[in-house]
Order: sequence, then C-alpha cells, then structure tokens
Amino acid sequence: MNILGFALMGIDKRKAQRSAYRIPEATLFTIAIMGGSLGSVLGMYLFRHKTKHWYFKLGMPIILVLQVALAVLLILSPLDFKFM
Repeated sequence: MNILGFALMGIDKRKAQRSAYRIPEATLFTIAIMGGSLGSVLGMYLFRHKTKHWYFKLGMPIILVLQVALAVLLILSPLDFKFM
C-alpha cells in the first residue's frame, strides 16, 4: 500500500503538470487510510504535490501518526493474536 500511495502521488503530480485527468483526492486519502500513509507522505513531499492544501498537509501526517500508534498499541497489547 505504501508503494501504491507513493506512486499515486507521483502519477497525480505528473498528470497535474500535463493538465490531464487527475486521480481523485478521495482515492489518495483512501490509499493512505488503508495502510499507505507513509508512502503517501513521502511521495507528497518528494514530488512536492498537494503540499499547499491544508487538508493534505495535516491529514496525511495525522493518518500516519494514528496508524503508528495503533501498531504500537497492538504490539504492546496483552491480547494474543493468533493467525491460522
């Protein structure tokens, strides 16, 4: 998902430069929420894409922080997760 989030930021930036059909912002956020937040944040700043939009500038890092916090909570949780 991170690779996809990173790639979509680069693809959308390229499309923006060429005035082509764009990737919807909802799609970019959905990929981030589904686990691609690190790739999306890295792509956003590496490609300098969507960095002027406050909801991307704040939203993507917030999603990343929440996902890291959830991962830490699950790792430190006393619950025993067993997969078949």
